Amino acid sequence: MGGAALDVRQLSVGYGPVRALREVTLEVPEGAVVTVLGSNGAGKSTLLRAISRTLSFHGGAVTAGSVAFAGRPLEGRTPDRVVAAGVSQVPEGRQVFARMTVEDNLRAGALGARGDRGARSAALRRVHELFPVLAERAQQRAGLLSGGEQQMLAVGRALMAAPRLLLLDEPSLGLAPMMAARIADTVREINAQGTSVLLVEQNAALALRLASRAYVLEVGEVTLSGPADELAASDEVRRRYLGVVDETAAADASGAAASHPSLTRWKG
Repeated sequence: MGGAALDVRQLSVGYGPVRALREVTLEVPEGAVVTVLGSNGAGKSTLLRAISRTLSFHGGAVTAGSVAFAGRPLEGRTPDRVVAAGVSQVPEGRQVFARMTVEDNLRAGALGARGDRGARSAALRRVHELFPVLAERAQQRAGLLSGGEQQMLAVGRALMAAPRLLLLDEPSLGLAPMMAARIADTVREINAQGTSVLLVEQNAALALRLASRAYVLEVGEVTLSGPADELAASDEVRRRYLGVVDETAAADASGAAASHPSLTRWKG
């Protein structure tokens, strides 16, 4: 891995008077998978919107800080220029064009991307190799695909721009475990092919297996960061995001409850 593909410095974001991010700093090294963990409302999606320059569509704005990709600032660029610079986002909830065919959804992903017809054909081959089902259902309306297939289409659409950095917003959301595992395998393959990945994910166990580095967002601020394996071993992360409870503490709590049973009904 080389230098920083993405460099976010002291980034603050607001939706009107509401502060959504406060002085967030993170890096995605070139060729790496980095994950951002956090509960609902922590600011994870806001962070991705700030990077992809789509905040204004949601009523938000950057109030301080900077975002640079490959050493060049993204401030002042329109979303299509961010895509042309090599950054593509897969939004939460997939958001495919339901009435359009699978093929037309993929073509839409190449709009504004750099490269000639040959580059677009190469990108389409790559998508079909990653997701053969999209080739099989090229003429089917996207709205008729299963949830997992729609997620594949959303990722494939983003890859049509041949990004150097892929922003993934909750790719496993609403998927069965087997399908979530397939998406995770695809993220590994995309990264192995040379694309850096910034992954926002509530499934912390999955995200920490994929990533080399992780950040934890709480109420718009980075509260923990470090190598993913170290965060996975952290008692705080295990308790709050992996559902692992310290056995000694649990036994103590259980014993205390037995000694001092709680009231089941309040009597006036």
